[in-house]
Amino acid sequence: MGKILTVFLVASTVIAGVAMYYLQVYAFYDDVPVSETQDVRLTTLAGNEPEPILYENFRGIDADSSPLRYRACFDTTMSEALLTETYVLYEDPVPNNAPGWFDCFDAQAIGGALEDGAATAYLGVFNIIYGFDRVVAIDGAGKGFVWHQLNACGEAAFDGDPLPEGCPPKPEVTE
Repeated sequence: MGKILTVFLVASTVIAGVAMYYLQVYAFYDDVPVSETQDVRLTTLAGNEPEPILYENFRGIDADSSPLRYRACFDTTMSEALLTETYVLYEDPVPNNAPGWFDCFDAQAIGGALEDGAATAYLGVFNIIYGFDRVVAIDGAGKGFVWHQLNACGEAAFDGDPLPEGCPPKPEVTE
């Protein structure tokens, strides 16, 4: 009887572990459908509004479970000089890890490129979802990466602190 119980407990643990791993890494992600024009937008210095940029080879994933799960990769032919003169730079970009199977997005490599100046981060869309900015990083070869990052408004709102100046009012929560 003890052997049967032990086998049952070990098998249950293994099945639960595999299921939890699958659910965390694969199950909740969906491919982002390509819109051909609106997938990659940067906020302009002149009008402070996001506008589409030239891009190709877009791949993206997202999940309803968290705004931080958005990741995307693309290529652009736009020069770094044009980008930096036209669009808002993003301070303190921190790319989030992507699932290993989404192989075009390597957060450590992107972070390293941002630190050593091989890539530049831009504000894609401020408050794309309240408290989260869409950040776009582009390296010198035209490889681009997109993720969502918690902004100062979201950090204050979620901590229950007063909102910093310039933040829109916190949206009402409906049940």
